[in-house]
Amino acid sequence: MTAPPRAGDTIFALSTAGLPSAIAIVRASGPAAGSALEALTGRAQTPRVARLARLRDPDNGELIDRALTLWFSAETSETGEDVAEFHIHGSRAIAATLLAALGAMPGLRAAEPGEFMRRRLLNGKIDLTQAEAYADLIEAETESQRRHALALAEGGLRRQIE
Repeated sequence: MTAPPRAGDTIFALSTAGLPSAIAIVRASGPAAGSALEALTGRAQTPRVARLARLRDPDNGELIDRALTLWFSAETSETGEDVAEFHIHGSRAIAATLLAALGAMPGLRAAEPGEFMRRRLLNGKIDLTQAEAYADLIEAETESQRRHALALAEGGLRRQIE
């Protein structure tokens, strides 16, 4: 049995589906996101500025991929926590290698399903109506469903309730 998720953990996950693809995005959120980014790229990064970087496994220095990286401080991130993003080439092997490197770092663990959205909600970045709307938006298959979910995600139901 695994330990239950803790809000203060740094979590990471593949944020895109359907590998292989041209690009895949891996996100890390929590207090160790910045140290993970530095460990993989070898240097600190300016917040909200994309940078092309060589990602290297911190344990053996092996090149994982050349990737676009982004850093968001807690104040400006979607989760309300420090966030690092890695825009990698979307091969299964590259994604698996990066996820394994992140998983080997102290203080990081794989995210549970829905945990990034849960953190957005708990940190006051969205309300419950928006969380539900984003779930609907992700599942939308028609133009009508997309429009409806997007209107709710943008605060439509919250404004009606207020």
